[in-house]
Amino acid sequence: MAGLILSIIVGMALGLFFFGGLWWTVRKAINSSNPALWFFGSVMLRMAFVISGFYLVMAGDWRRLCIALVGFIIARILVTRFSPSPQENSHAP
Repeated sequence: MAGLILSIIVGMALGLFFFGGLWWTVRKAINSSNPALWFFGSVMLRMAFVISGFYLVMAGDWRRLCIALVGFIIARILVTRFSPSPQENSHAP
């Protein structure tokens, strides 16, 4: 049971890193002269980190992976609900 609770916590942490990193990347890329580089570098870093994290938390048990994915989805909902959109802070007309 403790392994499953740890799996959902790690899944949420991975989700917060992934979607929080995406939010940060979008904010930085808006004002960048080369946004494609920001997005490419960000997705490579975030995917490598998250895939490695899922592999480690799984530890050969598919149930731990499924629970971690649930935590990942919960984190996505939290980040998209509580983070401001990039347009709220821009000074564009």
